[in-house]
Amino acid sequence: MTKVYLISGLGADKRLFKNIILPQGFEIVAVDWLLPDIKSTLSDYSQLIINQYRIDFGAVVIGVSLGGIIATEIAKRVRLKAVILISSIKTESEVPKYFKFFKNVPVYTAIPDQLMTHVGFLIKPIFGKMNTEDLNLFKSMLRESSPIFMKWAMKAILNWRNDTVPANLFHLIGDKDLVFPYKNIKEPTAIVKGGTHIMVFDRADEINRLLAGILNNETA
Repeated sequence: MTKVYLISGLGADKRLFKNIILPQGFEIVAVDWLLPDIKSTLSDYSQLIINQYRIDFGAVVIGVSLGGIIATEIAKRVRLKAVILISSIKTESEVPKYFKFFKNVPVYTAIPDQLMTHVGFLIKPIFGKMNTEDLNLFKSMLRESSPIFMKWAMKAILNWRNDTVPANLFHLIGDKDLVFPYKNIKEPTAIVKGGTHIMVFDRADEINRLLAGILNNETA
C-alpha cells in the first residue's frame, strides 16, 4: 500500500484534511508540525520531516500552502511517486509581490507571542466566506498552533529560495486564492474555478476527484 503524507498549512493541522478521501490502496499519514531549530531553513526542515516520518522512495506527499513548499523541498531529496501541491507555490518565481514588503518590513516579529495565535479575525478576509462551524474550526487550529513555530515559518517562507521543479510534481491552485494568486503559478496541473486558499477544505469533492485522477494514473 502506497503511503500518502499530508502536510497542512501554517496555522493549521491535520484537521484541514478532514474532508479528503483518497482512492483504495493508499494509506494516509498526517504529518504533525515539529519544532525546528530557530536557524533552520525550509530545506533543513524538510529533512527533519523526512527523518521523523521515514519518507522513502515511492511515497506520495501532498502539501497545502506552507505544506506544499515543504513537500517541494522533500521531493528534491527523495524520489517520490508524486508530490502534489494545493494552494501553494513551487519556485520563488511564483512568490507574490507582497512577500518583498514583508521581507523588508517584518512586522510579524513585533507581534507578541501571546497574540500570534489569536488573529482569527483575519481568517475570513484572507480565506474567504465560510460557515460558522468551519470558521470556528480554523480559529481552533490557529489557537492551538505554536507561536514559536509560526514566527520561524514566516521568516523561513519569506527567505525561501528555489528554482527547481522536482519530478512528478502536480500543482492545484484556485482562481480565487488571495494568498498565492493563480496568475503567478507556472503551468499548473489544474485551476479550480472559485477555489480559495482553503479549497482543500471547502471544495473537497472537486479536490478529491483531482487527487484520485493523479494518484490512479501515477500508480497504474
